[in-house]
Amino acid sequence: MRAARALLRRRPPHRGERLRVRILLQNAHGTGGTIRTVLNLSGRLARDHDVEIVSVIRNSAKPFFPLPDGVTVTYADDRLAPRGRAARLLSRLPSVLIPKEEASFKWMNLWTDLRLLGTLRAAPPDVLIATRPSLNLLVAALSPRGVTLIGQDHMSLGSYKPPLRRQILRDYRRLDVLTTLTEAARAEYEDALAGSPVRIVRIPNAVPDMPGGPSRRTGKVVLAAGRLVQNKRFDLLIEAFAPIAAEHPDWTLRIFGAGARRAALHDLVAERGLTGRVEIRPASRRLHAEMEQAAIYALTSRREGMPMVVIEAMTKGLAVVSTDCPHGPREMIEPGRDGLLVPVDDGAALTAALRRLVADPALRDRLGERARESARAYEAAGVAARWTALLADLHPPLRAPSPGARVPRKRLERHEEERAPGP
Repeated sequence: MRAARALLRRRPPHRGERLRVRILLQNAHGTGGTIRTVLNLSGRLARDHDVEIVSVIRNSAKPFFPLPDGVTVTYADDRLAPRGRAARLLSRLPSVLIPKEEASFKWMNLWTDLRLLGTLRAAPPDVLIATRPSLNLLVAALSPRGVTLIGQDHMSLGSYKPPLRRQILRDYRRLDVLTTLTEAARAEYEDALAGSPVRIVRIPNAVPDMPGGPSRRTGKVVLAAGRLVQNKRFDLLIEAFAPIAAEHPDWTLRIFGAGARRAALHDLVAERGLTGRVEIRPASRRLHAEMEQAAIYALTSRREGMPMVVIEAMTKGLAVVSTDCPHGPREMIEPGRDGLLVPVDDGAALTAALRRLVADPALRDRLGERARESARAYEAAGVAARWTALLADLHPPLRAPSPGARVPRKRLERHEEERAPGP
């Protein structure tokens, strides 16, 4: 790490007319809310800045989500490309840059480390934005000379394991800015990093453009989507839907996603006698069209950052029932006005909320229409404007500078000089 830090600090960026923004993303071809929102934001920022996405890995030929126009995409470790002997050997060794407690560690190796460092050294940007804890920690430790460092947290401090949390509290202090998705997460970091120079800002994710129109809420479908992992508690949703299936034989539960628990969920559906009533479907690129055919959206997670799929469902006018999990849903949903909240892991409460929505079309319509109104706060243009304002504050335009505009730049340069090299 010391050698890498010295290497990256030798080449300060050259400031041009347009701000050069580089965004680190674990896998630009993957699925998931973080990937979709980062791609969405990149396309918007590219209208006024030179934007490059550095995807740490590429392991599929076709991206799950469309790559944005006007954005350069670079792959540090392209695993579809031919590999020489050295690459094959180093790929067998574990990463030394990524904490073992971070979920992305299993996708990394020593060859990926070297490829990523080489990519980061090429043509340093003005602003480097990382999008998950492993990458936030990496850019904080490397501290490239003259580069403004922004870390994004798509979850919250309390969602990470203690060893990773300790490293976050130590190293995030070297960032210039840390952005969170919710006010609760921002306040949590504000308290934990009190006294450090890092600036903590809440900027929510933007809902992507949603093709088609809103749902008419006449399709008798409860919809859910996400990675098929334990945190999402799709097993709880299936159990909670079982009484609804018995009472309302014309209603169906559809769960879209990919993940390790697919077989277990299929087994649960069979055990509960719900075959044909509960459908476990693959992740879909056309989830917006599925939402138009549904009436209710259900989120049953134990923990979220700011679940974009809920905002998408609200944009489509679905009646939403969600667990009141840390941290996002309570800031997105006003219970009884534009959705319903239930306690985490409370199957009885979830059944009761679903039963209310299934049995009362007027309630579904009222919640769904107000949800569409609430979702406008997350429209892409408004969220992109907040990012543009943040970047302008950090790097005032070179044209027509004013004394007031130079102050933030001097402050950031001083911060860079005082930044400790760290262990």
